[in-house]
Amino acid sequence: MKKVLLSALLLLPGLASAQMGDLSKVQVKSQPVAGNVHMLEGAGGNIGVSVGPDGILIVDDQFAPLVPKIRAALGKLTKGKDKTPEYVLNTHWHFDHTGGNADFGREGTIVAHTHVRTRLMNGQELVGMKIPPAPKEALPVITYTQGMSLFFNGEEVQLTHLPLGHTDGDTLVYFTHSNVLHMGDQFTRDVFPFIDMESGGSLDGFMRNVERVLQTLPQGAKIIPGHGALATREDLERFSAMLRESVELVNGKIAAGKTLDQIKTEGMPEKYKDWGSAFIKQEQWLTTVYKSLTGKNPDAVTK
Repeated sequence: MKKVLLSALLLLPGLASAQMGDLSKVQVKSQPVAGNVHMLEGAGGNIGVSVGPDGILIVDDQFAPLVPKIRAALGKLTKGKDKTPEYVLNTHWHFDHTGGNADFGREGTIVAHTHVRTRLMNGQELVGMKIPPAPKEALPVITYTQGMSLFFNGEEVQLTHLPLGHTDGDTLVYFTHSNVLHMGDQFTRDVFPFIDMESGGSLDGFMRNVERVLQTLPQGAKIIPGHGALATREDLERFSAMLRESVELVNGKIAAGKTLDQIKTEGMPEKYKDWGSAFIKQEQWLTTVYKSLTGKNPDAVTK
């Protein structure tokens, strides 16, 4: 499980380097979202981009080998006037969202929750593997604890901490005039999410955060997920329903005396059969839910 999960998420710099052949074929494509905001898709987390008279602001920056392609995509949005972001906002610390930090941080200002700086600065252990500390250039130089705002390209950009969800340092980014939300990996459209419990994430917190967003989501808002296509409220509601149904399903099977192996064999309802097509497979997702509900180590349980 460890090998599969790490390979799928490409969180480690070394693993990203090992994928250079694949990354060299990646195309970074942009699409307009609303107002000043665009979305870049390549490999790793989706990038939100604000382009306007103040310059460029980006949310997340994928992998270091993709930086030249990201710059080229930014240059197209500015018609060749600029390729360098003034600000880089990190939604969390994972390397498929912060891999370009070292390059962009030499010229721009990196902003994130305080836990992101701490985790990048100190290095982490993820699924039993050591991740070395990030270089100084890759570290956020502006951090916050609960929330903060930037005023850029004619609108307020609100940063709000979503605690103990995907990690302990997740940021929700809202472009107030454009009415666009970037949720990072607190939302992965139509695929099972990864909850990094080693970085302070939790299923309970993850679900609370999604419900919190739904309760406060402005009418007509466009949503940039951490992974997947551009989304709307309907997509986030479908994601939230999957989370609730997963908990109800696993709780019921635990009450019926079934083991984790039996739960994984029986699987999720048919309507979610395609949700395991990306990073987290169905068995991994059910293991996460089981571990969250029982507090048991799934590796120990399945031995």
